[in-house]
Amino acid sequence: MMRTYHCFWLLFWAGQPHQSFLTPLSRRTSGFPEKEKVLVLSGNSRRDLHRSKRSWMWNQFFLLEEYTGTDYQYVGKLHSDQDKGDGSLKYILSGDGAGDLFIINENTGDIQATKRLDREEKPVYILRAQAINRRTGRPVEPESEFIIKIHDINDNEPMFTKDVYNASIPEMSDVGTFVVQVTATDADDPTYGNSAKVVYSILQGQPYFSVESETGIIKTALLNMDRENREQYQVVIQAKDMGGQMGGLSGTTTVNITLTDVNDNPPRFPQSTYQFRAPESMPLDSPVGRIRANDADVDENAEIEYSITEGDGYDMFGITTDKDTQEGIITVKKALDFENKNLYILKVEATNTHVDPRFLYLGPFKDSATVRIQVEDVDEPPVFSRPAYIMEVKEDVPIDSVIGTVTAQDPDAAKNPVKYSVDRHTDMDRVFNINSGNGSIFTSKPLDRETLLWHNITVIAAEINNPKQSSRVPVFIKVLDVNDNAPEFAMFYETFVCENAKAEQLIQTLSAVDKDDSYSGHQFSFSLAPEAASSSNFTLQDNRDNTAGIFTRKTRYNRHEMSTYFLPVVISDNDHPIQSSTETVTIRVCACDHRGKMLSCNAEALIHPTGLSTGALIAILLCIIILLVTVVLFAALRRQRKKEPLIISKEDIRDNIVSYNDEGGGEEDTQAFDIGTLRNPEAIDDNKLRRDIVPETLFMPRRTATARDNTDVRDFINQRLKENDTDPAAPPYDSLATYAYEGNGSVAESLSSLESVTTDGDQDYDYLSDWGPRFKKLADMYGAMDSDKDS
Repeated sequence: MMRTYHCFWLLFWAGQPHQSFLTPLSRRTSGFPEKEKVLVLSGNSRRDLHRSKRSWMWNQFFLLEEYTGTDYQYVGKLHSDQDKGDGSLKYILSGDGAGDLFIINENTGDIQATKRLDREEKPVYILRAQAINRRTGRPVEPESEFIIKIHDINDNEPMFTKDVYNASIPEMSDVGTFVVQVTATDADDPTYGNSAKVVYSILQGQPYFSVESETGIIKTALLNMDRENREQYQVVIQAKDMGGQMGGLSGTTTVNITLTDVNDNPPRFPQSTYQFRAPESMPLDSPVGRIRANDADVDENAEIEYSITEGDGYDMFGITTDKDTQEGIITVKKALDFENKNLYILKVEATNTHVDPRFLYLGPFKDSATVRIQVEDVDEPPVFSRPAYIMEVKEDVPIDSVIGTVTAQDPDAAKNPVKYSVDRHTDMDRVFNINSGNGSIFTSKPLDRETLLWHNITVIAAEINNPKQSSRVPVFIKVLDVNDNAPEFAMFYETFVCENAKAEQLIQTLSAVDKDDSYSGHQFSFSLAPEAASSSNFTLQDNRDNTAGIFTRKTRYNRHEMSTYFLPVVISDNDHPIQSSTETVTIRVCACDHRGKMLSCNAEALIHPTGLSTGALIAILLCIIILLVTVVLFAALRRQRKKEPLIISKEDIRDNIVSYNDEGGGEEDTQAFDIGTLRNPEAIDDNKLRRDIVPETLFMPRRTATARDNTDVRDFINQRLKENDTDPAAPPYDSLATYAYEGNGSVAESLSSLESVTTDGDQDYDYLSDWGPRFKKLADMYGAMDSDKDS
């Protein structure tokens, strides 16, 4: 490596010219020839008449970075004109790196660098120099600053801002289309030489891409790059300093370039003809089949719209696009009929929905294919001639009268015969029936329009050879009205007449209703029955508006002579045939005031002025109910108090159960009470202790003698009771001990009659009669058995 050394002179100027001195170096950095760098300090001349204040005048020192020698690197030399060479002066250095990075020979003023310097870490060092009297320690010259500047060498390669760049461009782009710009930086000094001058070049990625050497801009270099052929490209870019010259340092980066899709490919059907089969019973909107046109593009550029452009099934079928799979789904729009047409030919077209005008020169972005749909014959149910039937019938028709006919036939080529029936779920009363052969509907019960105006039934038509093939049709039957109901009063009429009534006084207005329907409106006529027309005390006047009035015929009435009158009234209609009825009006004779208001009647009054209101009657009824409930509750409480308690006294000989709410030790307390020991006196465990308490003194349980086989139950229980009372390890609280030992049997042995049957000999049951009335039934039964055996 070539090293350049510069010689700098620092002169300390006085008011007049004086002589400068150079002092030879005491030590130089070995291994490199270098020029002497001297800092000359000028002081007072002996010929001067007086001393004036001096100042330091400095130039810059320059050092090359990254020194690789074994000795210290020589920087320069300080020298003062006051230095006589007798060692009386001492040179001092301070500032950046003084004493550590830079050292000075205090006698000679030589400055050296002790470490390798890096300009990228610190390019400039500012230090201060001073010459002092070694004996007095006083400065002989004022302190001043000087600069050591580090000269750059090419020791840093260019670095890219990213290790990997990612970029994308549309496919089919023109040559020179901008892709991405890469940037590399060099840490060397750009003002010194070409160490930081970077140029770019492409190492990998040709001939598809190129890079501008000075800017790092990557551009396309090849025309019509197709994504469908290749989508990913990896380009390697090199940045080299020293202007790209030999010996320069370099760095590389990778650029991943992706070609994005454009719509440059039209859809194409993989085959020109498609075949599908569809049964004629296929429901509407059901899919017949799927077709798909392939598009090499992706995303929205591959979206396809399907349509039927022509064909004899243009109105029979439809096609929709499945957005997920980009398939065309052919569906049924109208009902198919094998007998009418069994083959349809369609032309289906697939078109891109997003067309790029730049690529229209490549051709139309659509394709077409032929679709053949074969209709298959299926066994269809019978078809009625109408979707619904409406029939009318008069309500007075005789039973078995035909009211209408339904017709259905098999649409298949076989023309299978059909039979008819009525769905009885729609005719629960079996009012109608149908001829299974010709479909004629007739009545099986009398009809009444006033009861039910419309009858809605369902008729079923099924093939005789295949009853599963059936169809239904609704039949609405309207019952027409005939005049078969006589008019009658609109309400029950019961009125009164005052004793002091005057002649020709209106006492009641009558109206009538008719259940029959009249198209021209009802016209009722009212008259008195013939037997009452001449002898009645009242007259009837027909108002000709479907109402009539009852009037008094005489002046006064006497309730003591006749308290109630029954007036028969004949009501007739004007329809055909004429219907009439006789209704009765009840008229009571009552005492009235001078204004005609009823006071009282001989019989029960229709409206009693002094009677209680409805609210008062309800209140009285509620009071009575509450009183009855109170009495019943009181009687029930009295009856409950009279019941005797189960335990009359403490001396009661019956067993008493006393609960102390002691739950014991829980599920884990399996040794608190050994019930098995009580049930079997032979099994006694010597070492079972309670686990729910810890006794202060551990007593060994006392082993008791085992009861003999024939020990009486009472003695056994007493023995167990004594053991619990004397056991020191027993719990100090009341507990329930079970003495469930049954014993070894009874001297009477078994009383079972079943076991008695197994004995060989006959038994005598006469002793049952001596056991009292409770065994009388058994004695009679077994005594009768003995009598039968004897006979």
